Amino acid sequence: MREASISRKTNETDIVLKLNLDGSGKCDAASGIGFFDHMLNSFARHGQFDIELRCRGDLHVDTHHSVEDIGIVLGKAIAEAVGDKKGIRRYGSSLLPMDESLVMTVIDLSGRPFFVWDAELKAERVGTLETETVKEFFAAIAYSAAMNLHIKEMYGENTHHVIEAMFKAFARALSEAVSSDPKITGILSTKGSL
Repeated sequence: MREASISRKTNETDIVLKLNLDGSGKCDAASGIGFFDHMLNSFARHGQFDIELRCRGDLHVDTHHSVEDIGIVLGKAIAEAVGDKKGIRRYGSSLLPMDESLVMTVIDLSGRPFFVWDAELKAERVGTLETETVKEFFAAIAYSAAMNLHIKEMYGENTHHVIEAMFKAFARALSEAVSSDPKITGILSTKGSL
């Protein structure tokens, strides 16, 4: 099993996260942000990852610190759970529809963090989640996991649908990138390391 447990405590958040990359899609998330927990459930289910999350954050301020810090912790958990990257596909992509919305997500577990965001979320909030924090969440994952992550909203009207498509597309792309391929011996790089 490729698993990781990460804890992070600051003056703004106290987070404990467990991740199993070889799970069955179970999620027990308690961030204090209902819509965000729903998105984490979608991520776990569509990637077939198991996640346990507890976050106590300064939600009396806003959702920014909690969402970004959960991204940092999830990124670190992904990096730890993947391990030495021997035998994995390394790359993953997903073009995913959610009703009227279409989102493309592409990942390279290169060890070189880079994040590209091409999306414009129309609503300021979905539930209590400030939608501008979605970009911060994925950026935090990309840099903490040292992955190359591109997210592009092809089109969409309903902000809930666009964000949900992002989480599901990210899940499917990550699932592909971390999956093993019996044809790959060692690490998929001419350098011999990632």
